[in-house]
Amino acid sequence: MSIKFGTAGVPLSSAETSTEAGILRIRELGMDAMEVEFVHGVRMKEDKALKTGGTAKKERVSLSCHAPYYINLNSSETEKIEASKTRIIHTARIGRILGAGSIVFHPAFYSGDTSATVLARVVKELSDVRQELDQEGNQVILRPETTGKPSQFGDLGETIKIAQEVPGVLPCIDFSHLHARANGQFNSYDEFCAILEQTAEGLGEKWTSNAHFHISGIEYGPKGEKRHLVLQEADLKYREILKACLSFGIQGTVICESPKLEEDALILQKTYQELKAEH
Repeated sequence: MSIKFGTAGVPLSSAETSTEAGILRIRELGMDAMEVEFVHGVRMKEDKALKTGGTAKKERVSLSCHAPYYINLNSSETEKIEASKTRIIHTARIGRILGAGSIVFHPAFYSGDTSATVLARVVKELSDVRQELDQEGNQVILRPETTGKPSQFGDLGETIKIAQEVPGVLPCIDFSHLHARANGQFNSYDEFCAILEQTAEGLGEKWTSNAHFHISGIEYGPKGEKRHLVLQEADLKYREILKACLSFGIQGTVICESPKLEEDALILQKTYQELKAEH
């Protein structure tokens, strides 16, 4: 399958809440990917990461990691920027031991600054992070995520520009976030194609052959994202997203962040397989 599907975190039906048990459950469910959620801090030790990574390799489950939420590369306080960089690096180090291919994170807030000012700062700070990881031989891809609120830095154009400026960086495109950020736009086949086309034109084959997406239902208002919803309770046209991905020949991973994690991830996978059979 050219796109792998999985859950943001351990499936809810997993016998235990450990990452390792989650990987085994993903395989039982017939899926191929899981995002390890370090959103409240990286609390996994190296020996545990090594064992868990071994299980993922054996079960052929692709892993990615979500770095802690407390990241803002545009903070007015230097120590907060340094702490943010440390969180990304720590996630990347454990991610490498796990065998994860990507580290997803929310890059920054505008905090009253212009898009160009924030972009320059994010590029500078991420270049430092990348340099440190490269010196360690850590080739894990850093993936700034498109964000769900207009107050957060990270629309599609900004996210593509970071990846153009810093080697070893590619976007995590969260379709639900883009839909919520624009208060209901980006919800048709043509709009999804435009998103993919803009990214493919900006980043080329290195992205189209290794894309990373988040999809879930989402509740939103004029200020953007409110909360994730079950696919069937939301207006996001996920079928059209997957159809657009097929049209563009996209390869990569779709991670589902719905409250019904594996249920909705399986719906996405089944929908994709049906569309692929028709294609």
